Amino acid sequence: MADADTELSGKYGELVERLRATFDAGVTRPLDWRRSQLDAMKAMLEDNEGVIAEALAADLSKPPQEVVLGETALLFAEIRHARSRVERWARPRKVDTPMFAQPATSRVRPEPLGVALIIGAWNYPLQLTLAPLIPAIAAGNCAVLKPSEVAPYTSKLISNLVPRYLDRRAFEVVEGAVPETTALLAQRWDHIFYTGGAEVGRIVMRAAAEHLTPVTLELGGKSPAIVDDTADLKSAARRIAWGKALNAGQTCIAPDYVLVSPSRRAALLDALKSEWRTMLGENPCTSDDYTAVVNERHFNRIAELIEQGTVAIGGRADPETRRIEPTALIDPDMDAAVMTDEIFGPVLPVIETENLDTAIAFVRAGDKPLSAYLFTKSKAAERTFLDELACGSVCINDVMMFMSVPELPFGGVGMSGIGQYHGRAGFDRFSHLKSVMKRGRFPDPSIRYAPYSALKTKLLKWFA
Repeated sequence: MADADTELSGKYGELVERLRATFDAGVTRPLDWRRSQLDAMKAMLEDNEGVIAEALAADLSKPPQEVVLGETALLFAEIRHARSRVERWARPRKVDTPMFAQPATSRVRPEPLGVALIIGAWNYPLQLTLAPLIPAIAAGNCAVLKPSEVAPYTSKLISNLVPRYLDRRAFEVVEGAVPETTALLAQRWDHIFYTGGAEVGRIVMRAAAEHLTPVTLELGGKSPAIVDDTADLKSAARRIAWGKALNAGQTCIAPDYVLVSPSRRAALLDALKSEWRTMLGENPCTSDDYTAVVNERHFNRIAELIEQGTVAIGGRADPETRRIEPTALIDPDMDAAVMTDEIFGPVLPVIETENLDTAIAFVRAGDKPLSAYLFTKSKAAERTFLDELACGSVCINDVMMFMSVPELPFGGVGMSGIGQYHGRAGFDRFSHLKSVMKRGRFPDPSIRYAPYSALKTKLLKWFA
């Protein structure tokens, strides 16, 4: 086993050095090259629409519309956005120079980091592998992609398509599981971008620390949805039901649980039940519009979570198709896994809290979530929510739709992640923002030079 690990480490070390030679040769720096690679990725997605849908159906039984909603449409939007703005983002950014430093000009110069490792996730195995590559390309980097082995058909597809469309000198795909990922993490990278769970995120961060490599960790957590007493219940239920049913709840920003006042819980549950029935029929486990749980291990994990509360809606599960219908729980044990761990499946605890203040206190008692949702008609409630709740992203009166705006940075805070991407935030994440000052030779006042004097000190304080 040790020999195999050494062989992998040596192989990937050579791979990284080859890509670094490409970067050092300046291949990735021209803006025309960056735009051409973004165009090539767009062509890759357009030319292979059918096989992409087949791979995602094989891995997760994803309906064609969810392939568009959760995978390709977001990629097309990010590509289009980055391509049209890359020249602007790459320009030096002038900043003010204080009087004491005059005569001078100061600017921030974005420069590519070098060679990045991008580790994708299985729940959106195409989008979450390729989306970080878009800003990496726009910023002028080389990259190695490591798709998730939990979605093997999509992993193989990415491995086949990327070398056909993108510059082989600058981009590589490595398939595999723990041994391959471990060997990759042992290399010296200029940036590591990981999407997944906190447990593996810690492993990634420890490995990165060996080379002091900067990391972006897109993790997850328990994203709350608060429905206050002014909210439109029908609209709130429809949007929460959609967010929890999309990809069978296997979404890092899916509503993880709902907080609602006792007087409105029954009505909200009735509305959720109606919306799920409208979307997926009487038996969602047989619906062609509903995604499967990715594998048997996760199916069994989610089925166990259902037993940790009283089933108010749903509860049926089909091990043959790995489908679990959207399920609402009431009165769960607050110390149970369903209330302490990210659910990452179609189970939705509905918890009673007296008002917005107690709901916010409930959320704040746990880790900072990746996203948070508030349904309200009250501007005051909206302000309180935004002021008092720390989280990665917020959506008011909907769930998850901030992902459709390329210029909104996406990322967590605290246990839900480190760093942001999408739009210019992604470009900056894969760049070093080099500080540059250029000074004139004259005049050159003696105030900063020895010998010092009381007058010079007084003048320095005045300038400061």
